[in-house]
Amino acid sequence: MAAIPYAAFLRGVNLGGRTTRSADLKAAFEAMGYKDARTLIASGNVLFSAEREADAELAGTIEKGLKDKFGFEIGVVLRSIDELRAMVAAEPFKSLPEGADAKRYVLFLREAVGKSLKLPFGVEGDHDVLSVTPTEIFAVAWHMPNGRYGEGLDALEKQFPKGTLMTMRNWNTILKAVA
Repeated sequence: MAAIPYAAFLRGVNLGGRTTRSADLKAAFEAMGYKDARTLIASGNVLFSAEREADAELAGTIEKGLKDKFGFEIGVVLRSIDELRAMVAAEPFKSLPEGADAKRYVLFLREAVGKSLKLPFGVEGDHDVLSVTPTEIFAVAWHMPNGRYGEGLDALEKQFPKGTLMTMRNWNTILKAVA
């Protein structure tokens, strides 16, 4: 079987003393036997190749290796690069008006629970959920009068059962991963 390229999106790294340097993340993936390991932006994104298809066991193996290396739990959500390319090709933000003053985000879910989100959901003028798949939520954060962008996106996490593993990324990170 040929190696399959993946993106590992790590939950909650480089926050509150849970620091992981990019070089250490790369080394950890290499030590676990994964090929072509490299980090993308210093926020817990690792591109790598594996000899098998992603499943809960592969994510668990990576989580164990990261805990052994860094000494704390790090949740891992995996997507193949082909899955990310298909996501980009589906244009989940096509309903966003061109030139809209908004930032685009995708919330990745490890388990297929996305359709349980009760729509419409959002905070008027703060953020909106544009589309939902079983494993992704596509949302925009609108520019606010205080100069910031919508700050209520964290409320999305409260829509899911406790313990649901999820992590959010700016859409530009996804575009860089597939480039």
